[in-house]
Amino acid sequence: MSFLNSITTYQINISASTHNLSEVRDFITGHAESCGFEGEQIADIRLAVDEAVTNIIKHAYQNDTSKEIDITLKISDSQLCILLIDTGKTFEFKTYEPPDIKKQIEQKKRGGMGVYLIQSLMDSVSYTRKGQKNRMKMCKNRA
Repeated sequence: MSFLNSITTYQINISASTHNLSEVRDFITGHAESCGFEGEQIADIRLAVDEAVTNIIKHAYQNDTSKEIDITLKISDSQLCILLIDTGKTFEFKTYEPPDIKKQIEQKKRGGMGVYLIQSLMDSVSYTRKGQKNRMKMCKNRA
């Protein structure tokens, strides 16, 4: 399949509920597979998106299921990018410091690894606030 100089865009909108995570995973997996991504790359993308959407639901929206998340998937010949847009509380991405993994394990702490995981799994991650909207963009380059 050739994607030379073309960008394919797919979009969904979900209510901010963890019940919708399987729909998001299916959306990401289906489109990534249909455009030539495989195995480990798809698993990485799916996990990163799952973590990001969960963070929006729990932290930005504080489990308010009346809120919505816009998800846009853009696939080109060189990469797949996911844009998540929400209107919840902002996250101070610039001041984020990765957790001390060894300490987390020693103290048997759960959670607090989402952003670290997203950054580790994706090739690029950016976060901005424009007006009342948070925009998280995650990209995975083709192998």
